[in-house]
Amino acid sequence: MNKSKEFLKAINGIYAAPVPEDVMRRSRRSLLDYIAVTCAGAKFQEKKLEKYFEFAQPEGGSFKAIGTHRELALKESVFLNGLNGHALDFDDGTNSGIIHLGSPIFSLLIPLAHRHGIRMDDMLKAAIACYEASYTMAISIQPGHKATGYHATGTCGTLGVALAASHMLGFSEEERFQAFACACVAASGMLKVLDDGSELKPYNVAKTALLGLTALQLAKSGFVGHADPLGGRGFLKMMTGREDVEIKPVLQNGTYAIMKSYTKPYASCRYTHPSVEAAIHMREFVRPEDVESISIKTYDLAVSGHDHTEIPGSYSAKMSIPYATAVGLIFGRAGLREFEDDMVRRPDLIDLTRKIKVEADSELSAVFPAIQAAVVTIKTSSVEFIQRIDFPKGEPENPLTEEEFRDRFDALMDYAGINRSISSKVFEAAHRREASMGELMMSL
Repeated sequence: MNKSKEFLKAINGIYAAPVPEDVMRRSRRSLLDYIAVTCAGAKFQEKKLEKYFEFAQPEGGSFKAIGTHRELALKESVFLNGLNGHALDFDDGTNSGIIHLGSPIFSLLIPLAHRHGIRMDDMLKAAIACYEASYTMAISIQPGHKATGYHATGTCGTLGVALAASHMLGFSEEERFQAFACACVAASGMLKVLDDGSELKPYNVAKTALLGLTALQLAKSGFVGHADPLGGRGFLKMMTGREDVEIKPVLQNGTYAIMKSYTKPYASCRYTHPSVEAAIHMREFVRPEDVESISIKTYDLAVSGHDHTEIPGSYSAKMSIPYATAVGLIFGRAGLREFEDDMVRRPDLIDLTRKIKVEADSELSAVFPAIQAAVVTIKTSSVEFIQRIDFPKGEPENPLTEEEFRDRFDALMDYAGINRSISSKVFEAAHRREASMGELMMSL
């Protein structure tokens, strides 16, 4: 059996089928979520971007690098979109696939749709198919893929990005296959970018989007890949060490992958969110200064790389369950401001973070990914408080309301320094069926 052809047949079926209206509505929210986090991400790392522009001297062009107020060549805009889209680790994803979905997808699709005059709804249909491709591949090889040291956003994301763009641009079936074959060769992503204060996690998203573009260009030029890039000693064995991997069916549990994605209310790694939410709830009963110790039990995959209490900077803070939990207890929120570099040096935050210990729990590990739980126990000199969170805010089981999402969108655009009149135009354009991507980008 040719695993690649079977997988592509399933994704082709997703793209060819009519998209339910609720799925299309969700895709508009995903697009707006991406635009907001990318604009804010560009603001967050603007000093680094200034140095990048000074040294790299990127080629100018007609494509906006979202949030930078610069028009660049296509490849530069795609790369920087990805870099900024994941800079805050505030973009969507799924716990079951352990993968960020929207940031690599839209980093490529938006400039290509702008270039080729693609209607927004046609781009969103391609994005929906891409979410399905990236997610299905991820759940087929996780959690062993992560345990081996791979970042699925970089590996499985590259496959999905190439497929989505080739569908959106009307590639022939043969061209789509060759784009996929090229993406299989290029796919990579090191999970160690999370560790020890590394700031390169967004680089995985940036190169994923760029590699997707390169795969398209090679396929359209007539380059031919292997007849089954997934099977044999191909992608699946490279990413798992096994040849017997069975690819999961698409539309798991009868729902589209994009409907399974979360939208983050807290500006930190998703693994931190159950504990953050528990701490916010317990503020009613305990003062931070009275805490003697905090114990957090959660599923095993959330612990490694996320249990550190020494926080050298913002990127490390976003990855730390202890730090994010301390933020929730002290401030009652965990937004962008709480993870900035000057905040991580606050003595009260440092002190409380060091009182927190994170441990894997076998029962919670056994129910993951169906439930992404944490149990937080706070001890003072006189009393003990316990809170369990199974589905933190933003999960499909506990989604943001329309009002909450709009507030989040506005807050991110405000952080980016974008005038409310402009951000409102962007929001409205994303909900007009006949709007083009060019129209939306002109508003930014």
